Amino acid sequence: MPREVSPRIAAYVAALPLVPGMRILEIGCGPGVAARLCAGRIGDGKVVAIDRSATAIRQATTGSAEWIAQGRLEFRCVAVEDFTLDPSEVRFDLAFAMRVGALDGRHPAQGQKAFLRLKDALRPEGLLFIDGRPPVSGNRLGAGSGT
Repeated sequence: MPREVSPRIAAYVAALPLVPGMRILEIGCGPGVAARLCAGRIGDGKVVAIDRSATAIRQATTGSAEWIAQGRLEFRCVAVEDFTLDPSEVRFDLAFAMRVGALDGRHPAQGQKAFLRLKDALRPEGLLFIDGRPPVSGNRLGAGSGT
């Protein structure tokens, strides 16, 4: 069942510098609306979307069967501060988060760990976008980034 896209999410995704072939990480994907929008803009690229809520991941997976079957979208139930890449997995070109407490300063202890995890997940030249803040490159991430 398709979900209506809120103007806030549509505008956020439209502003991301997405190009075909990118690997994208969405942090705090909820029901997967933004992840699907991104998947539609990156051609043969891939979106991996994470959320700490198993309910959100179930909803996102249910609404994304076509994208998942094409290998262009994947959902994982994991908190950003616990996220790690598999050893054979390629780093991401871009990561983004909207209203994620571990990244927007609401939960500083989780944020320190989360930024270190994201440094390992992003290419050095990759970009992290958090809400309305300027992007941070992967090589500048570390404890306290973006705060």
